[in-house]
Amino acid sequence: MLTHRYRITVSGPVGEVGREVFGDLRVEGDGVNTVLIGDLDEAALYGVFDRLLVLGLELVELSRLPKRVK
Repeated sequence: MLTHRYRITVSGPVGEVGREVFGDLRVEGDGVNTVLIGDLDEAALYGVFDRLLVLGLELVELSRLPKRVK
């Protein structure tokens, strides 16, 4: 399945539990929000949305990043 690199921003910190839940993604705090970055296919992207819902996190922004040049 086709994958894309996504940058998902959620409101506030995710804490240690969130870092474990999103262990398949790069997790970065920017002081106010948390940014999740990873290569995801459509099913995996919806899986991340499900995890956000379960944790009660607010989605602030979703963007698909440009492909990296190899």
